[in-house]
Amino acid sequence: MAQHFLLSKAARSLSLAQVARLSDDAAWDVFKAIRWADTKGAPFCPRCGCLKHSFIATRKLFKCGGCRHQYSVTSGTIFASRKLPIRDHLLAIAIFANGAKGHSALQLSRDLDVQYRTAFVMAHKLREAVAVEAAAHTASGTVEVDGAYFGGHVRPENMKADRRDRRLAENQTGKRRVVIVIRERAGKAVTFVVRAEAEAVPTIETRVAPGSVIHADEAKGWDRLHKSFATRRINHQEGYSFDDACTNQAESFFSRLRRAEMGVHHHVAGPYLGAYAGEMAWRENHRRVSNGEQYALITGAALNHAPSQVWKGYWQRHTAKAA
Repeated sequence: MAQHFLLSKAARSLSLAQVARLSDDAAWDVFKAIRWADTKGAPFCPRCGCLKHSFIATRKLFKCGGCRHQYSVTSGTIFASRKLPIRDHLLAIAIFANGAKGHSALQLSRDLDVQYRTAFVMAHKLREAVAVEAAAHTASGTVEVDGAYFGGHVRPENMKADRRDRRLAENQTGKRRVVIVIRERAGKAVTFVVRAEAEAVPTIETRVAPGSVIHADEAKGWDRLHKSFATRRINHQEGYSFDDACTNQAESFFSRLRRAEMGVHHHVAGPYLGAYAGEMAWRENHRRVSNGEQYALITGAALNHAPSQVWKGYWQRHTAKAA
């Protein structure tokens, strides 16, 4: 019997101990090499692109020879305005990469000995960085489409006579959202969040290439897909697949997302549901990539991402609104 990839030696190419033992200078060199990989580690100004610079060793800053702008190895990246040492950021990325079903902010705060707020923002910055990969992707070929409801839990009454059918719309809290996944056969998964499956059709029409074959279940919301695509439907009350029509790979993604919600995070608030879905899509897309390669991909994505407009100064704005 063939060994599963995740159990093989090839899946383990990163050790947390190696990252934790890095000196500050070694961690800085790693960031420098990944940040400016196109120039083989040679820094260039994030403002004017000039390669000529001087180095301020006492502060580890570069001074552009063209526009005189001072910049660091994290300037203009999602880690801009950082306060933690660079080694802690590398360790956070390594821990994040090793979480097959995700990694909670509470656990990350304990691993790094930082406040929960710090770990929460750091993890969401990484989610934002890796989500860019699928943001502009257009699915093609044989594509599976499915939706799953999250949130809006209605606590059941104690007595049976007082209980309501929580599946009905009138008995929902209004917080329930649908995660939609568009997944290519043997390809990438793309996710987004809507209020109902029927609302997802216009987005699906823009994210799936014309001429693709879409597989979906028999939910009424997918009826409109027949106008734009060759669509094959499967009745899940009769079977999981029939005549090669199925949504098993889409269901596989939802299995990962459900386990992340229930087993790791325990609760995912509606405003952040899209970020967690995007993270799980990235993990699903790279499930057969070693943890060392994932570590390098996440670091590269973070260092090539502009400062986050959502998470930079998040808690400061949050506190100001509360006041």
